[in-house]
Amino acid sequence: MIRRNQRFLTQLYMVADFIIIQAAFLFSWWLKFKSDWMPYENHMPVESYAYWSLIYGTIAVLIGILLTLYMPKRKKRFADEFLKIFQVHVMGIFILLGLMYFVREIDISRQYLTIYIGTIMLSTMLYRYVLKKMLKSFREKGFNRQFVLILGAGTLGRRIYDNLAQYPELGYEIIGFLDDYQSWDTLDSQRYKPILGKLDELPAMLETMLIDEVVLALPLDVHHKFPAIIATCEKAGVRTLIIPDFFDYLPARPYFDNFAGLPMINVRDIPLDMTANRMAKRLFDIIFSLFAIVVMGPIMLIVALGVKLTSPGPVIFRQERVGLNRRTFMMYKFRSMKMQRDNEEDTGWSTEHDPRRTRFGSFIRKTSLDELPQFFNVLMGHMSVVGPRPERPYYVEQFKGEIPKYMVKHHVRPGITGWAQSNGLRGDTSIEDRIKHDIFYIENWSLLFDIRIIFKTIRNGFINKNAY
Repeated sequence: MIRRNQRFLTQLYMVADFIIIQAAFLFSWWLKFKSDWMPYENHMPVESYAYWSLIYGTIAVLIGILLTLYMPKRKKRFADEFLKIFQVHVMGIFILLGLMYFVREIDISRQYLTIYIGTIMLSTMLYRYVLKKMLKSFREKGFNRQFVLILGAGTLGRRIYDNLAQYPELGYEIIGFLDDYQSWDTLDSQRYKPILGKLDELPAMLETMLIDEVVLALPLDVHHKFPAIIATCEKAGVRTLIIPDFFDYLPARPYFDNFAGLPMINVRDIPLDMTANRMAKRLFDIIFSLFAIVVMGPIMLIVALGVKLTSPGPVIFRQERVGLNRRTFMMYKFRSMKMQRDNEEDTGWSTEHDPRRTRFGSFIRKTSLDELPQFFNVLMGHMSVVGPRPERPYYVEQFKGEIPKYMVKHHVRPGITGWAQSNGLRGDTSIEDRIKHDIFYIENWSLLFDIRIIFKTIRNGFINKNAY
């Protein structure tokens, strides 16, 4: 029954999203062309706009399916759904614009498109938020509940019970435990639901009691019983969830993956491992870096001229850095130091009164103008606009043995700015704190997070008091 209801809700969400998109078309059309609030000259007939809206609705729903927007949401946070909706429509509008360009559809109002996409995002998020709140309210009142039986009354089973008790809005009601060895004392019996019997009594429980999900919270030494338990649950049509008793050793967001046809626990959930996310981020990087190069082009020419006039040597400084998957690349910067002698080795940090710096070099380092050529690294795929800052191989070898999880940062492309840098961790600051911020970014990436970091970097300014 629950699975049938879930399929119905999934289909309902798809239909509702499609209807919201068409309603947004009607509202945007009226606002732009019929309300007299916005000036316009000639425009295409309403049928053309309706035709493209139908196409966009189909594109958005298909992308939503690919990005798992319509998966069951009882266990999901609304923040995750919010980010998925944003990603769906950012990708959708790029695909729509690509189709329009391909068929040479150039007469659709750009102002209308802006209103249209904005209305879709706001209305979709609003209706889903209201619906989620309504469902939570119903569950808290006892409607649409799912009944859970926990196998294992040890530390892990009790922890699951305590955690679920903190979230009544999820609609889970634990009916009790099964365990071969545990028993409650007086205090535990007042705190927890009863231990209903032994593990061997599971088939009878499933026959006589209403149980929707069975949670396995058993220690490693009884894992040999898992096949029989799972087979029993499957036979009864009951969902089975396994909570590994070694999850305390795993990072915050491990997930199941598939490797050579076998299920596998991936100990770190990296959103950019998904092809759709990588494509979205790469497309954003290309568009943003092209825009930055065009806008900042005159400034880059002035900086290049300043470097050339104030110090002999090349304008661009190329330095080996470690990037994605520990592969090295040459990172570009405007040269801010005097030319090295042939017998000098560049393995030292830049200090506050470093004699190697030129006067103009000190200025461009303090203002981060020396970083502008890295937008070309972004175009070439060596870097991203946002990501962990790359380091030289010499220091990578040093830090990876001294700082826990330092090498995790190389799971994604390095960036011009990052979550650490936007929080003031630039230049001569704690490497440990930077890595913590980098790992948080890697595990919580989204396009919206990238945009937030860019705006935060701009808002905080480009003057870096720690840059020497």
